[in-house]
Amino acid sequence: MPKVDVYDINGKVVGDINLNDDIFGIDINKSAIHQVVVNQLANKRQGTQSTKTKSEVRGGGRKPWRQKGTGRARQGSIRSAQWIKGGIALGPKPRSYRYTLPKKVRRLALKSALSSKVNENELLVLDNLSFDKIKTKQMADVLKNLKIDQTAVLVLAEKNENVELSARNIPGLKTLFVNTMNVYDIMKHSKFIITKDAVSKVEEVYA
Repeated sequence: MPKVDVYDINGKVVGDINLNDDIFGIDINKSAIHQVVVNQLANKRQGTQSTKTKSEVRGGGRKPWRQKGTGRARQGSIRSAQWIKGGIALGPKPRSYRYTLPKKVRRLALKSALSSKVNENELLVLDNLSFDKIKTKQMADVLKNLKIDQTAVLVLAEKNENVELSARNIPGLKTLFVNTMNVYDIMKHSKFIITKDAVSKVEEVYA
């Protein structure tokens, strides 16, 4: 059972916590992580790219020249694909790239991502995180006290507007909640910061 230190907002160790083996201590499945990250990126695609076929391009209603006798190649329309300003053959059209993965694969990938952060000593647990008012400098000071100078994802147990808005303008810091936690953001950011309450909630949901 992995044991990690618990820090306060001043960066001091105030205790430790045993993490659930079934979530933070599993064998990392890189294949599942890869599948889920690719799936998330595909689902984010707008799919609005579009090209015109020769039936949609303006002009070209008349045959350019007669079929035989000119010595030139036969042509049916000046808007065929081989012509300048012609239509595009087999070009992209609006479509959805969305697809779903089995729930077991998604859960395995999330647990593998969390376990990888523990293995690489990139997981930090905070005993509590709350501000009296919205203040970006307070959040920046917390990161400075924790000696975090890399990209980081911050996971909260529940919505906290003061913390969320205080973190919003800090480059490289993304705030998530337990129910919005995802593999892509965990793997994209170097450090994983989570409150003690959020750990309990994650273990309750995913154990």
